[in-house]
Amino acid sequence: MRNFKRGAESDRVMVGSLRRLRLFALPALVAATAVVISATAGGVSNAAPPLTGIHKIRHVVVIMQENRSFDSYFGTYPGADGIPGLAGNPGTVPCVPAGKSGCVKPYHDTSLVNGGGPHAKADGVGDINLGAMNGFVIRAKRAEGGACATGENPNCAAGARQDVMGYHTAAEIPNYWAYARDFVLQDHMFQSDLSWSLPSHLYMVSAWSAFCSKAANPMSCVNQDSNIRQPPIYVHSKLPPPPGPDFAWTDITYLLHRAGVSWGYYVFPGTQPDCADDQMTCNASPQNAQTAGIWNPLPYFDTVRQDGQLGDIRPVHLFYRAARSGTLPAVSWIAPADAVSEHPPSSIGVGENYVTGLINTIMRGPQWKSTAIFLAWDDWGGFYDHVRPPRVDQNGYGLRVPALVISPYAKKGYIDHQTLSFDAYLKFIEDDFLGSQRLNPRTDGRPDPRPDVRENAPILGNLVNDFNFNQTPRPPVLLPQQNVAPVPGHATGNYVIGTITPGSSQHLIYLQISSTANGDQSLLGKNIPVEVSSATSIYFGGKYATGRLNVGDALTAIIEPATTTTYLAHEIDDLGP
Repeated sequence: MRNFKRGAESDRVMVGSLRRLRLFALPALVAATAVVISATAGGVSNAAPPLTGIHKIRHVVVIMQENRSFDSYFGTYPGADGIPGLAGNPGTVPCVPAGKSGCVKPYHDTSLVNGGGPHAKADGVGDINLGAMNGFVIRAKRAEGGACATGENPNCAAGARQDVMGYHTAAEIPNYWAYARDFVLQDHMFQSDLSWSLPSHLYMVSAWSAFCSKAANPMSCVNQDSNIRQPPIYVHSKLPPPPGPDFAWTDITYLLHRAGVSWGYYVFPGTQPDCADDQMTCNASPQNAQTAGIWNPLPYFDTVRQDGQLGDIRPVHLFYRAARSGTLPAVSWIAPADAVSEHPPSSIGVGENYVTGLINTIMRGPQWKSTAIFLAWDDWGGFYDHVRPPRVDQNGYGLRVPALVISPYAKKGYIDHQTLSFDAYLKFIEDDFLGSQRLNPRTDGRPDPRPDVRENAPILGNLVNDFNFNQTPRPPVLLPQQNVAPVPGHATGNYVIGTITPGSSQHLIYLQISSTANGDQSLLGKNIPVEVSSATSIYFGGKYATGRLNVGDALTAIIEPATTTTYLAHEIDDLGP
């Protein structure tokens, strides 16, 4: 995480002229003007009327993790639509066909490291199996086929048992269950698209996935959610993105920019979390704040380049800084790196720690009282889920994924049974900041041939139902982090995330702490000396290898006090600059 030069980042959302917003419908324009005036990072002028309803939310944060089904995380959560026959749920415990070996029932998986299954579109169709929801084990068995035979792949789940029928409980993911108890759990959140990570992230920011045959021509785009040209690997964050795919259709940043609403897309540095060809495992690829990869497609949207907003795609340390200083943009998306993504075989304990650190940072910041956090997982990752997805068009919905709403205005302990997809996040953003203007070719001023307006799907629920805007804003619920190793190992101590600062050597690093376990919260924001001994296990992007620790690199680490002033590192995972 490089110390990028501080720019004059004003997150104050300015109101454009009527000419600038002339393409909004008149009712939407009136509403949008009132909302945008209030959607500032610095505060509301004395002349502004009190904010009401949804407009009390001035900062939307979407945290997108990876590759878990709803049943794999919350299948036994009390009151949720969970696994039949377990935890008081109606029905009989399913036994999913496993070929010649019979069938496999859901079981409690206590391991923090999983293998998962394939999750391309064909696998989704096979897992659903015409609504029988019983293809998971067979699809996973077919994918095993020696892909990890050499053991050379750093993201390989070599030797892992077949575990797509496993589920976790509060014993493995205590903070996620705690967030469900304290805030809102959504038990019918479906990924927008029945496919893998790239289409899922395209939907997250644009409500569509397509192929465009002509650069800068939205009308040349045709529906496509499988064979999409993938953005090239890009690590030179100070240079323009290299030639790659052209995502010419309209995305939400176009509407936000036109209305003067600030946004940021934050990427955690490290390795790319998902395979670029839908496989279960693959060689790690670099990921930086402007990497145009499957988790960071915005550099290849025409609108982002044309609007001069490549700079709004930022390294995640700038999100921590904004949350602490009270300068969050109106809309933030946060994508992970492999080590913290929960994508198999990355540890779910490490992923939960990372997410907890993000949420704790927001809660401690001055803008918690005006923030809504939407936490979800981008696809099902091949794991079992018993609910057949509803069909809204030729692309989706995909399978159910875990999802939580965390906000001072969120209902406490509420389970939302509405049918939802990631399109609901766009709908909320549009209703809050854009006067309900949709990504609608007929009204948004930038037509494209998308098959439907996803935000207007009759089946789609409304996230406003998860809030009580009449309640007194609830105080933060700060949670401790688990004592787990950054990568599967045996080190014990205190878990931290930080950045190496100047003055460091290979044997003594100075670590700027951005996230800690509960017992070390006094270290947050401090620059501490950490000894690196010959016994310290050092990983690079989750791979045990020889390398150098460099100033600006982000680390997850297990440390413990060595003296009254220094710490000793037992294990380090260097996630890169």
